[in-house]
Amino acid sequence: MTRDVATWVVAGLELVAAAAIAAFWLTWRREPHDEPWLPAGYVEHEEVFIAPDSALALVLVASAVLLVLEVPLGRSLALVAAGMLAFLGIIDLAYFARHGMFARERGGVLNAGIVAGVLLLAAILIVRFA
Repeated sequence: MTRDVATWVVAGLELVAAAAIAAFWLTWRREPHDEPWLPAGYVEHEEVFIAPDSALALVLVASAVLLVLEVPLGRSLALVAAGMLAFLGIIDLAYFARHGMFARERGGVLNAGIVAGVLLLAAILIVRFA
């Protein structure tokens, strides 16, 4: 098991992100999403991301565990997760920007936080393991 504090911090961030993804979808599925300003097809568009986000959460957990155990595959999985995070973050950035969903009255603070957090974690993983 690693004694490297930075590795523990990164692994912790990965686990927090995985938990946040799970919590987001568990919460999101219980909400009506009937705001008049939501783009047409919003629910159908978002539901498509449940599968890749779930896969991402699993990769994050696997990477975190393997990093702490000092198994080299953990570093590779961290980079895979970074690519997945970057891709999903860029999609959200483009979609939210195109549909005005960064406006405060349209959940913009949460949307910006999600995009920033996802892209920041991608950058952290790349800088640490590339």
